[in-house]
Amino acid sequence: MINFTIGPVQSSKEIRRIGGEQVPYFRTQEFSNLMLENEKLIKKFMDATEESKVAFITGSGTASMEATIMNLLTKEDKALIVNGGGFGHRFVELCELYEVPCDQIILDVGQPLTEEILNKYNPSDYSTFIVNVHETTTGVHYDLKLIHDFCKRNSLFLIVDAISSFLADELSMKDDGIDVVITGSQKALACPPGISIITLSEKAVERVYQNNPKCLYLNLKEALENAKRGQTPFTPAVSILRQINARLKQIDNAGGTASEVKRISALAKYFRESIKDLPFEYVTNSPSNAITALSPLNASANDIFLELKDNYGIWICPNGGELKDKVFRVGHIGDLTNEDYDKLIEAFKDLQKKGLI
Repeated sequence: MINFTIGPVQSSKEIRRIGGEQVPYFRTQEFSNLMLENEKLIKKFMDATEESKVAFITGSGTASMEATIMNLLTKEDKALIVNGGGFGHRFVELCELYEVPCDQIILDVGQPLTEEILNKYNPSDYSTFIVNVHETTTGVHYDLKLIHDFCKRNSLFLIVDAISSFLADELSMKDDGIDVVITGSQKALACPPGISIITLSEKAVERVYQNNPKCLYLNLKEALENAKRGQTPFTPAVSILRQINARLKQIDNAGGTASEVKRISALAKYFRESIKDLPFEYVTNSPSNAITALSPLNASANDIFLELKDNYGIWICPNGGELKDKVFRVGHIGDLTNEDYDKLIEAFKDLQKKGLI
């Protein structure tokens, strides 16, 4: 199978090899050194300050979304949340669950966030701005510079879910004024799912230590205290953390964040140029490099997903809910090449000949 989904994505042979090794005991100085190196490289790739801290959570991206809300916000806050799809809505659900007052900027499928939209909201009503910078369900990528300017003018605490955008699109915690960035192991890091990562600015770290959430496993205070010695409070996904270490060093040796963003952007461009004559429409005119979201003109998106999976040995990314038959997504992250996309395009053209798209 060739995997063009948005996660889990294809891993390199080296990363897969590590996953097949015996899991080592982790309460050792060797593992601590590895974790401290992971933190150093994550901070480097996030363009975070030296005072920033990183928490590695054994859990999916949603675990870190929940940890962020429960540890950093309280009933005294009021959040403004960009809700342009399923993952934006998830932050709304989390704020409601933890009784954090919030309002939503509700956007249509694929609609970009604009200054005109932001200006409709009175920033003095809010303490926090929350955005999934790449709304993975629709492929839209929101303008971080625009968001930064809005938050800076109004002294808003900025939380960014970059789970599918990290290493695929440009991001700088320093330049974009971001206080929290969330990402995950199974996206552009191209490791198995199971680890999510929270990078916290100095201001965010202060919030962690000021608050006293009622939780144990997702308590970031405990995570940060243990991280000082390169450890985690509880047993982590040891093999995945070792794979992350290898992957981070791969990226660093290949030229770092700029080189990885350039590589993924080139894959996205190659694919998009290759489908010009196929009966698809783009879902958004503001896409992330990470995926291309498409609406077929003459077929069910889910039927295309099933045809490729069952008859061509190819996974693309389906959608659920009201978008199930309207939108499919093709990823550009992971261990993919132009030759892989040639096989996908050939399959699309074959489906077209058969009258299935």
